Amino acid sequence: MMKQRILYGLILLAGIVMMSCAKDEMQDIQEQPYAKGELFVKFTPEVADMIAQSQVTRSGVVTRSGVPAVDEVMEIIGTYELERVFPVDEQREELTRQSGLHQWYVVRFSGDKDADEVARQFKTLGEVQNIDFNRTIKRAYTGKATPLKKSQLERIAMRATRASMNDPLLAMQWHLINNGDLFTQGEVVKSVKDADVQVEKAWERSTGDESVVVAVLDEGVFVEHPDLKDNIWINEDEINRSKQDNDGNGFCGDYHGYNFAKNTGVITWNDVYDSGHGSHVAGVIAAQNGNGVGISSIAGGDANGGGVKIMVCQIFSGNVSSSSIAVARAIKYAADNGAVVLQCSWGYVSGRANEYDWGEAGFASQEEWERGAPLERDALEYFTHNAGSPSGVIDGGIAIFAGGNESAPMAGYPGASEDYVSVAATAADFTPAVYTNYGPGTSVSAPGGDQDYYYDYVDEEHNYGEVGCILSTLPYNVSESGYGFMEGTSMACPHVSGVVALGISYATQLRRHFKASEIQELLISTATPIDAYISGIKVYRRYVADIGPQQPMQIKLSDYKGMMGSGQVNAAALLEAIAGAGEKMQFPNLYVATNAHVAVVPARYFVGGEELTFDVTIADSSVASFEEQGSKLVFKGLKVGSTKATVKASNGESHNFIITVRDGANGNGWL
Repeated sequence: MMKQRILYGLILLAGIVMMSCAKDEMQDIQEQPYAKGELFVKFTPEVADMIAQSQVTRSGVVTRSGVPAVDEVMEIIGTYELERVFPVDEQREELTRQSGLHQWYVVRFSGDKDADEVARQFKTLGEVQNIDFNRTIKRAYTGKATPLKKSQLERIAMRATRASMNDPLLAMQWHLINNGDLFTQGEVVKSVKDADVQVEKAWERSTGDESVVVAVLDEGVFVEHPDLKDNIWINEDEINRSKQDNDGNGFCGDYHGYNFAKNTGVITWNDVYDSGHGSHVAGVIAAQNGNGVGISSIAGGDANGGGVKIMVCQIFSGNVSSSSIAVARAIKYAADNGAVVLQCSWGYVSGRANEYDWGEAGFASQEEWERGAPLERDALEYFTHNAGSPSGVIDGGIAIFAGGNESAPMAGYPGASEDYVSVAATAADFTPAVYTNYGPGTSVSAPGGDQDYYYDYVDEEHNYGEVGCILSTLPYNVSESGYGFMEGTSMACPHVSGVVALGISYATQLRRHFKASEIQELLISTATPIDAYISGIKVYRRYVADIGPQQPMQIKLSDYKGMMGSGQVNAAALLEAIAGAGEKMQFPNLYVATNAHVAVVPARYFVGGEELTFDVTIADSSVASFEEQGSKLVFKGLKVGSTKATVKASNGESHNFIITVRDGANGNGWL
């Protein structure tokens, strides 16, 4: 068993910064790369079932497996506890078992035992399929965002915006709408018209749909921010701050998501060590558009609402380290609770990073990552295959990762995996940000900010190029105005997540069905080619807090040509492609247990369905019945059998479907 002694943390800023336009010195952040006294073991299905049937202690864990060979090893290593990695979700347990995730257990043992030796002991057992370490996950750097002062906010609010949205700070969001006139110093022009994500034209088709959920795996999100609160996901079957699992999904009080860092439903964002990064990411994706307040976002709706929803999956909190188990649980939770986009501004250091600057490099190949992080791989596989619905707009989920900030010629894993999207960062003229990773594993590029490149941009309100970073929402304890600047591939990442969410929103409006892989392929194929802008020498200056710009440095842009993925993400082109692809959605076939119910919202399957009324005809009314309950049709199973049925909309369109009634059906509604 090989232990990966590599940095695994939140990738937030360029080269020598984590998440601030003001740079911070690198710290020794990972003396202990994995949790002591813990190991992840994937048992065979038979052993997992036996453990599940073992006597449970008051704390909800077991102390023995009931399998002699396994218990003998546990006796030797001093094991005192076995706990399922993924809690039981009553509605998704069958799917969890089909995916094999129920086989993963945390094995806790005496802290003075060496984890490598314990892993070797378990590896000899035929009852064990795989082993992984519970890595300690910490931020790569300390640092804060550059806040936008209230005085600056007031001056900017008096300016005219540059688009149909009336959000006053949109004028400074070059990453959304770039007119090519923002960064000019004499004859030097460092911006190019349309070097953005092409969202203004995309807004003519869609501004977001509230049925689309993006899971943000990051620090906590300031859910009460005036520019965010209307677009925060709510678990309607849960009670805010409850200590009970009211909806049976295995998590207590998960009203806006879950704090996996501290194992509580209470989302936090105001610790003295929090940077505001989670709130910043959320604002790029889904700050409320058209409300006359603050910033605009990619998929935040318009003046009438309708933005995509942010599910908060908090994996960092204050100075508390996160762990592999927190990340894995967050990924599965996102899939099980309705998210279809996984926003991940974190990852391993690139396998080709300079080891002198970054310590031991990360995974260098797909095979190495899969072998070295099997629990993470299984959780991500679960998300990409089981998020969404075969009968919904998207079947499967899309995982999007920051490519990394080590200036390395390869993206970091997991994003570098062929199954996910890895994002490189660009400046306002399509050139690669000076810190971005690039090359193999890179899928697409997106604006990430590049303060060091805009060191010479100074005006009466900002110094040393901070407006060359990404402007978004922040908690008030980080910024008095609630807004500020950050940069990094972790800022490029949510631009892609927002564009994907906007594309799925448009597919929702068109009632078109896609496999997740199809949306992912369209995202990559519709990107704007940028190689024509990548030539010559790029001059920049590292910025050091309280000192200022240092001596000029440079990179040779030809090294990046053909290495920034397929180009810069293009929202308008993606939505245009979606309009001509996919399949027309159909009212789904249903199954239901006898004397049980299943509810369906028919409007989701008809274009303009929110304005329509519906009639249902059931061929054999002895098998099933239905009744209208608000916007839902509720079907009841009466006796075992099946029957044809038809739903007809007031516009004349009708869909045929089958209702199957079974004894013991789990009632999730889909065949």
